[in-house]
Amino acid sequence: MVSMTSNGSGVGVIDKAAMVLSALEAGPASLAELVSLTGLARPTAHRLAVALEFHRIVGRDLQGRFVLGPRLAELSSAAGEDRLLAAAGPVLGQLRDQTGESAQLFRRQGDLRLCVAAAERPVGLRDSVPIGATLSMRAGSAAQVLLAWEEPDRLHTGLRGARFSATMLSGVRRRGWAQSIAERERGVASVSAPVRGPSNRVVAAVSISGPVDRLTRQPGRLHAKSIIEAARTLSEALIRG
Repeated sequence: MVSMTSNGSGVGVIDKAAMVLSALEAGPASLAELVSLTGLARPTAHRLAVALEFHRIVGRDLQGRFVLGPRLAELSSAAGEDRLLAAAGPVLGQLRDQTGESAQLFRRQGDLRLCVAAAERPVGLRDSVPIGATLSMRAGSAAQVLLAWEEPDRLHTGLRGARFSATMLSGVRRRGWAQSIAERERGVASVSAPVRGPSNRVVAAVSISGPVDRLTRQPGRLHAKSIIEAARTLSEALIRG
């Protein structure tokens, strides 16, 4: 049976919720099993599990049993953000030098994507996205990447009003990279690939962007290999911790 350490934190509902999560750490559990594992009263165990499910901290498997939810993976990934940013500088610089285009790293923030790191092309015509800039999740190759591997309900919601389709996102998942041509802004093309955290969840998108005249209308053919390698390097930095 899962038990609270010493006398608990003094905040009973938090202590009991922690007991539920600790019980689920061992694997899926029915309500009856949760009651047995935690020693909580059945109504209390049910109320806590359902409340945690509402916040996606707990989920359900195909048999309806309670399991640890996807929100925990998201929080775990966010905890690795400092490692991601530390690795991003040299990786984006190398990507810029290899492709001759500006390189960026994006993370999702609700209905927007935030540029958290960038390496600008030093001279000539370029697409400049400063650190801290927020762009739409409805257009652009980075938006495609950040949405493509989402859970079905969130993916469906994200497609509303988007300039790309479910079929296009299926292609992104199959290839492992995305491209866009004048999707976010006229005359601009981009290529992006997913950065994954220790749980294999997509936590960021690494991108290059520049004028269509230079990147052509098939930018992935030119730069997908370099983008995928940069994304792999950043993913490995997160996994190594």
